[in-house]
Amino acid sequence: MVRMALLGAGRIGVMHAANINANPDATLHSVFDDHAPFAQACADKFGAKHAPSLEAVLADDQVDAVLIASATNTHVDYLQAACEAGKAVLCEKPVDLDINRVEACWAAIKDKNPIVQLGFNRRFDPSFKALHDAVQAGEIGELRQLIITSRDPEVPPESYMAVSGGLLRDMTIHDFDLARFYLGEEPVRISCMAGALISPVVKAMGELDSAMIIMETASGKQCCINNYREAVYGYDQRIEAMGEKGMLKAENRRATSLERWTNSGTAQADPILYFFIERYREAYNAELDAFIQAVKAGAPVPVGFEDGRRALILANAAYESLASGRIVDIPQ
Repeated sequence: MVRMALLGAGRIGVMHAANINANPDATLHSVFDDHAPFAQACADKFGAKHAPSLEAVLADDQVDAVLIASATNTHVDYLQAACEAGKAVLCEKPVDLDINRVEACWAAIKDKNPIVQLGFNRRFDPSFKALHDAVQAGEIGELRQLIITSRDPEVPPESYMAVSGGLLRDMTIHDFDLARFYLGEEPVRISCMAGALISPVVKAMGELDSAMIIMETASGKQCCINNYREAVYGYDQRIEAMGEKGMLKAENRRATSLERWTNSGTAQADPILYFFIERYREAYNAELDAFIQAVKAGAPVPVGFEDGRRALILANAAYESLASGRIVDIPQ
């Protein structure tokens, strides 16, 4: 049984607490949040201890691992402190918004051979994983083109965008990770076009709500990522992989697969799922279980610190391309 502490008891933290509580190989030991009422409410809900401080969590020998679901600007400090205390870590993305802080963190902890898994949950979505496995099995031969569609149902609150690090480090970073996951090699060139096409609030902030990104690997594989912050029909998450022998597609999820064929319409179906937590519910559970099994076995995690670093490098290169209007070489 892996005894876990939760750091951060906001919306995503409470979801993680429920998942830990439901996993047969883990138990939620304690909860810490800078806002004590959040931590207390979460701890009470799931029968865990309310930890008064981060130091109390890390000094507790009963804690085997921590799940970091706090604000992004706390991730590096929490992650480094947890590793130095000998705890395994599952950390929500990104590690940090500053690549220098990310690299300094790794330099400080690498000699401890830490167990650190990054929260790129989309790798664990059943359909996305099946597509990856089919590509790896050679079902479409050589992979040549990858198209990743990721569209939010609504523009996030201004308060969220003010601290999120920008569209490409907040939203697109998941897609950068998926691109690496499928391509099997690092992209070496990137071109980004992005703007505020949807919201005057986003535009006034100097932020982005729409993006098109093209990447290429050294062997010539192509990847297109498209992001949009206001898909009014739901949380639009799709992937296409084109190869020499055909194409693989992972489609959106709906509440049911029922279709209605009547004199008022053809192939009428339920709307696609609207909220990220319900869309990726299975992925979050599978991500957690993979981490727990790695901790129990002392085995490598399926998506580690370096994956978080590489995704941030891609985001930074995309911003450089956007600012310069040029295709940019990606640091390797």
